Amino acid sequence: MKFLAAIGIILLSLFAGAALYVSAVADRKIHIDGERLVYEVPRGANVTSIMSDLSRRGILTAPLTALRVYARATRFKGQIKAGEYALSGDMNASSVLRLFRSGKVIQRQITFVEGWTFRGWRNALRQQEALEQTLDSVSDSDIMELLGAKGVYPEGQFFPDTYHYTRGETDLSILARAHQRLEETLQREWDRGWHPSVLPTPYEALILASIVEKESGHAADRPKIARVFINRLAANMRLQSDPTIIYGLKDFDGNLTRADLTTNSPYNTYVVRGLPPTPICNPGVDAIVATLNPDPGNYLYFVARGDGTSEFSETLEAHNAAVARFQKGGRVKDYRSAPGNK
Repeated sequence: MKFLAAIGIILLSLFAGAALYVSAVADRKIHIDGERLVYEVPRGANVTSIMSDLSRRGILTAPLTALRVYARATRFKGQIKAGEYALSGDMNASSVLRLFRSGKVIQRQITFVEGWTFRGWRNALRQQEALEQTLDSVSDSDIMELLGAKGVYPEGQFFPDTYHYTRGETDLSILARAHQRLEETLQREWDRGWHPSVLPTPYEALILASIVEKESGHAADRPKIARVFINRLAANMRLQSDPTIIYGLKDFDGNLTRADLTTNSPYNTYVVRGLPPTPICNPGVDAIVATLNPDPGNYLYFVARGDGTSEFSETLEAHNAAVARFQKGGRVKDYRSAPGNK
């Protein structure tokens, strides 16, 4: 019995020693060049293959066999998860394995600015190398069908914001989130806001919000700009908004000419009365709120002051005086039905 007890003690001592050794190995710091290393765990990878790769690359400095033993001994803590992970020099083998099991992958982001067109959105998505590109050969109309909005024109249907994603997510999934956000935001603000007779539906409000978005970058002016356009619509006056014309031009070179003002286009609000047929950009929430909550007043005109803000007038006489004051050279033009000079 004493012999068996001695054998047991020896085995327990060996086991304890091995456990301490493996634990010490797992506590050994990893080696990376620089402060941070992005490491990707591929789909379908297992602990053994990842440990081998990290060891081969010199990131794990401890004996590989001992690390595999540690990984097997702690497998009850969960499987590793695919994705990109950020490794830092103060980590050890144990914390690396814990990170891979946590699924706390790197979050990337893409920002869509208020006023961008859908073409701009698609270009921005193409530049995200970590996104899975699935839409390169897909038309705008087919994208909307994939989003469950068959027949809906894509302009204005996406909410500008910063969206986070992980490597391998698809470009379509980003658009799906942005489209849902737009629908929810528009409906929420429609339910809260005021509905003038000239904007009988949320879609008309969205169209006008897109014009308000493009007409000024100064947030405080947007409710007044919205009021100008609502008053003009109510008076059956042409909107004469330069951004709508620009949107309808195929190849705009940055110089809006007199010939452009006579272009035969449904977006030429110098010629066509009422709203254009669709939004001209993807407006932000501030433009939507301003459109549904315009400032009171009888404003029919506005002109840029040159500092990003606008001067608003109720009469043509007052507007022409503002043009003479704020426009370069003080040159008065005929703004008989034009709300802005941008």
